[in-house]
Amino acid sequence: MGRKCQLTGKSVMSGNHVSHANNKTRRTFSANIHERRFWVASENRWVKLKISANALRTIDKNGIDAVLAELRASGVKV
Repeated sequence: MGRKCQLTGKSVMSGNHVSHANNKTRRTFSANIHERRFWVASENRWVKLKISANALRTIDKNGIDAVLAELRASGVKV
């Protein structure tokens, strides 16, 4: 899967380094991706997800059960 968020789909973007003299060279912007384990009490097991920091806030807000239900509905095997 590489460096892509399983929840939001955020991944690497490309852009330019711009120097003081306005010289431009290509570079990549990496998404803030972390591999995290979540305890799912309803299934009595750990679930490992590769998610962005933004997705971690979404999980804090909505709960892991709601997020997993949404992921499974979209066809992701978790």
